[in-house]
Amino acid sequence: MERSAVDLAYGGDSGLKTQDGDTVLALFGDLKRAPVQLNARVKDPVRLREALAALYEVVSSDFSYQPKDRTAWLAFQRMRQQSGTAANSAAARKAYFDWLLRNDPLAFILLDPLVSVFPDELSFEVFSKDEGSYARLSIQRDALEIEGEPVCGTTHIDFSQALHDSVQRMRSYRPTRISVGQEAVRVTAGEASTLEKRISVPDSWLRGFLQVQSAASLPTTKVSIAPLDLYNVLRHLRLNADQKNKGRGLRVELVPGEAPRLVLEPWELVLPSHGAAYTGRRAEVLRLWGRRRLMMMRRLLPFSDSVELHLLGSGLPSFWVLRAGPITFTLGLSGFTSAAWSQSVSFDLLLPRAGRDDSDLPAVLKALAVPRVATAEALAATTGLPLARVLSALQLATQLGQVMIDLAGGVYRLRPVLAELPDLTRLEYRNDRERAAFDLLNVKGAVKVIKENHIHGEGLELIGKVVVEADKREYRPELLLMDDGRVRKATCTCAQVRQHGLKEGPCAHLIALRLQQARVEAERLANRGKSRDTITVETRTYVKRKGAAEEVFQLTLDLRKLRVRWGSRGESLRAQNLVFNTEAEARAAYFGRVDTLEARGFLDATAGGA
Repeated sequence: MERSAVDLAYGGDSGLKTQDGDTVLALFGDLKRAPVQLNARVKDPVRLREALAALYEVVSSDFSYQPKDRTAWLAFQRMRQQSGTAANSAAARKAYFDWLLRNDPLAFILLDPLVSVFPDELSFEVFSKDEGSYARLSIQRDALEIEGEPVCGTTHIDFSQALHDSVQRMRSYRPTRISVGQEAVRVTAGEASTLEKRISVPDSWLRGFLQVQSAASLPTTKVSIAPLDLYNVLRHLRLNADQKNKGRGLRVELVPGEAPRLVLEPWELVLPSHGAAYTGRRAEVLRLWGRRRLMMMRRLLPFSDSVELHLLGSGLPSFWVLRAGPITFTLGLSGFTSAAWSQSVSFDLLLPRAGRDDSDLPAVLKALAVPRVATAEALAATTGLPLARVLSALQLATQLGQVMIDLAGGVYRLRPVLAELPDLTRLEYRNDRERAAFDLLNVKGAVKVIKENHIHGEGLELIGKVVVEADKREYRPELLLMDDGRVRKATCTCAQVRQHGLKEGPCAHLIALRLQQARVEAERLANRGKSRDTITVETRTYVKRKGAAEEVFQLTLDLRKLRVRWGSRGESLRAQNLVFNTEAEARAAYFGRVDTLEARGFLDATAGGA
């Protein structure tokens, strides 16, 4: 795994200090970056304390799979069987640091959180170790009484366990100030020496941070719910453990003119929301992942006035915005961890890749440099560029880590993640196999999906054909995808999979097959309703709620075959297989059933799965 070395230096240890009878939250910035300064009195210390606690939950979170730790037992067995040679000592050291990496997230912290001072707010940004959660905390000027002249900019802060523990001592009855800067606040002269750190940041982590943030630039479906609705979700999850081999999604049912409904799997618990009515044009069901991560917002929830959901689609990242007066907390959930290669590569297709025209980027960054905060329309007026080109340049800037998207405010903010621009060519792909998979996709006809078979209760079976001219061979990868995009089974005829299975990760042919299937499915969704005469293979799922129960219909068109499944969710579905003389007859029967279901008020839940 490639890593980027980042050198950081702080003028002291950040934490809660006492000065002249006041409590001061001193946050020391990076000495190797441009100076940033803000001194202010906090109007509501308790609200700020809970918001920072939620931020720390994201910093220290790791929801990736953790196998049972047998390091101590294995080390004891080795000690009994072997002598204490140098080789054994090295193995023991490696085992210890492997254990430390799994069990102490702060011992191997990846990149210190970002703090930015803007003309209108103070913001913090963090990204979890498992590359699954992004959080941004914004504190409006209304929450602070500014002292002196702030210096706008972006820097790092040392968000350690000690800082988190000291923040918990903030109280409402104590006057509290916050000081951000390279010197911050010292209790006595020469109190602390310079704290220097050298961090090796994995490219995959930095790539995930930039990717999830830039995903906010994609079109989203905005939904409003009440804080009580989110509390009901968290309460049920806290009292009920996930069930093995059962659904773990959070479904959002959207019907125009009605309040959104939240459905928890596998209990099929329907939680009607108390937010505003959905204003979209079409009814749909979106299935979200990473619901347990919502627990990280629990401490700020009692102070929240409203909750907004910005949804990209089923199985794709979602953004949750909690508004607590002048404090706003945005939690971005990718829906998968760094180990979920199948879900992550399909998400890659949504974002443009490197190699685009970046000629507009300098002009857009220059226009954003002075105000530091602006809308895309304002930047288009300043630069004189068309809005589409400005948006394209802004998305490239987010991928470079120069600009961030403020979903809560609907603006773009100048915020460089690193002091120097990252090498985008290193961040474009996760590894060489993924690069090879995209190269195969760029060769016309090299990757084909030969067969798609929807297996009820199992998932989607894919059989592909990958022709590699350099090898002068044809490979046959096969995948079994679950409803959430995870891989249940994967095989390929290549030497890597035959010799090592998936122990070294998926081969380029499996990745290429998954990408091709995602691309084909995206084209089907984009062409839906435009030209029915060209469709020969398609699957749609429709649902309709009747009280606590939900009726499900799944229609699958496969050339001259039509397969219909129906029944109640959670129960075995009845099935009917029809074979027609021609593809046209099968297509007509398929769309006839589609029109009938939509006329009866069924919701299209195709992307959400059944």
